[in-house]
Amino acid sequence: MNAYARTATRWFGTGLAGLMLSGAVLAGSGGDSERDIVDTAASVGEFNTLVAAVKAADLVDTLKGEGPFTVFAPTDDAFDALPEGTVEDLLKPENKEQLQKLLTYHVVPEEMMASDLSDGDSVTTVEGGDLSISMEGETVMINDNAKVVQADVEASNGVIHAVDAVLMPE
Repeated sequence: MNAYARTATRWFGTGLAGLMLSGAVLAGSGGDSERDIVDTAASVGEFNTLVAAVKAADLVDTLKGEGPFTVFAPTDDAFDALPEGTVEDLLKPENKEQLQKLLTYHVVPEEMMASDLSDGDSVTTVEGGDLSISMEGETVMINDNAKVVQADVEASNGVIHAVDAVLMPE
């Protein structure tokens, strides 16, 4: 468990709500952009489904928080590749907890630029699971199934790396 996760655990416990609330405690500088993670994702135009999901999961305020965050953000095409009906089901109010778990599995509570990632690295997500990083030439892979298709989209409270698949927590 990294220092950020230990701080969150000490202050808020190990539950999902505690890990999400930890975003307010984590200190650090963000990128150069004047927009936060949510506004940056909304402005790019490739993350409409992700932004809708963040709203449905009540995670907007968290991801607008101080951060820093690294978001491995599935593109709209990544969500479209899920089995038919999956996104619609996740967006239902009764599936909010499952949606929160899925989304927080894409967020690391520290800023990690592409140059900070190395083959064989493992990073702990806000959800509590680990993401494995592998390199295939210049290509960065997350959990061996999601390719980073656009790296280092800076925001005021962190960075977004667009990925071509939705990451599934265990």
